[in-house]
Amino acid sequence: MAGLGGALVSLLNTNRSTSLKEISGVPIVVPIAVTVLFFGTLLLDRTRFGRHLYAVGGNPEAARRAGIKVVQIRITAFVLCSTLAVVSGIFNASRVGAVEATAGKAIVLSGVAAAVVGGVSLFGGRGRLIHAAVGALVIAIIDNGLGLLGLPAGINFLVTGGVLILAATVDAVSRKRSSASR
Repeated sequence: MAGLGGALVSLLNTNRSTSLKEISGVPIVVPIAVTVLFFGTLLLDRTRFGRHLYAVGGNPEAARRAGIKVVQIRITAFVLCSTLAVVSGIFNASRVGAVEATAGKAIVLSGVAAAVVGGVSLFGGRGRLIHAAVGALVIAIIDNGLGLLGLPAGINFLVTGGVLILAATVDAVSRKRSSASR
């Protein structure tokens, strides 16, 4: 996998042109994100694997008792997630033109915040991919707005962290209320 990644980064770097960065004025990331969103939504909403993934995330013990292979589903989910992270890293490395071990460290908070703001539960078993994408847009708008205001980068982390805490609190209260009403 590392060799393939290195070859792709090398190929993308040697052929750096505007055709690799945008299509008709639209950044190349947009069609890639829409494609991943489309196929990810199909995978999660229309397949047995997707239903099993939600079941394992919601209650692993109940899923196991229902005959779902919990360990296999978890391993597959981690492999799928890791593969998407590798692809993201390759595109980021080709965009920046360099590779660094700590390259994605700063966006972890934004990624988690985007998912939680979009309604994906930190406790598992809830959420839709499209809602996480909307959450990502909200976090990007907040980030961009703070940048346009000329505020220091540290303020961005504080605001994003505050939004994450607020969204996680709302999720926890919502879960508590829904379990109390059952």
